[in-house]
Amino acid sequence: MLKRLLVGVCALSGFLIAAPLWAQAPTYPNKPITLIVPYAPGGSTDITARLIAEHLSKRIGQQVVAENRAGAAGNIGANAVAQAAPDGYTLLMAPSSLVANISLYKSLPYDLRRDLEPISRIAMIPNVLVVGADSKINSFAEFIAAAKAANPPLNYGSAGSGSSQHLSGALFANKAGIQMGHIPYKGGAPALVDLVGGRLDAIFAPLVEVLPFIQAKKLKALAVTTPVRAFALPDVPTIAETFPGFEVTLWNSIMTRSGTSPEIIAKLNKAIQEVLAQPEVLAALRTQGSNPSGNTPAEFKQLIAQEVPKWAEVIKMSGAEVQ
Repeated sequence: MLKRLLVGVCALSGFLIAAPLWAQAPTYPNKPITLIVPYAPGGSTDITARLIAEHLSKRIGQQVVAENRAGAAGNIGANAVAQAAPDGYTLLMAPSSLVANISLYKSLPYDLRRDLEPISRIAMIPNVLVVGADSKINSFAEFIAAAKAANPPLNYGSAGSGSSQHLSGALFANKAGIQMGHIPYKGGAPALVDLVGGRLDAIFAPLVEVLPFIQAKKLKALAVTTPVRAFALPDVPTIAETFPGFEVTLWNSIMTRSGTSPEIIAKLNKAIQEVLAQPEVLAALRTQGSNPSGNTPAEFKQLIAQEVPKWAEVIKMSGAEVQ
């Protein structure tokens, strides 16, 4: 009897010791992570995503692989993450355009605020008002004067109806009380070709896309759309310096599927802040024309809540429609 009791006690003790070992979930992360980029390879969002993925891999001890899922103004990639498992192994390189898409599209297969969880903003990016190198306009004040006097109106190109370029131009025209012609293109690249070729008067383009042309003196930068001047163009004024309250600030960020545990979100956020603090990452982002600007998940969630109605108002004012 005693022998059987001792055997039972030993068996129970072994079970109690071993139980935590098999009951505990594996430490996150224990396999590669996919970072979905909702645009084609080679663009500014893709370049930034691959930079962050490379350095994040070193921080968390698992490979972070950037995967492009382009289409529908970022909605295809965003929906892929919205349908993923809430385990932290599928992330989204989320651009600010996804917030505008809420008002631009009549229906979306996902809900940005319900289905996706903010982890951290990565960087803020200004749009910059640029004109061709051969333009007679050399300053923002001259551009305003020319736009007011032009008959027919000056025209500006964009990457398409509802794009940040379109909305920046529409908001500027509204603030300045002038008429401008909007010419939508199928992407920012063909609009840029026509601007350099003298077939457009202006573009309110993302700085990361036109900075090399400005530095090569193929374009002239007149003003930026952010509340403060751009790090890469300290001598170029903001539109807000002339029209207080004007702001179009683009950003990119990292999000994941909602329902992911707070512990995983916190671990990723901490690693991202460490990545953004590295001198080589800061230098690379600033060279692109981006302003590194990480934040907490709570701050990021509040930013989205503020921007949804703001973009809805600008879109309504602009008359933008998805084409």
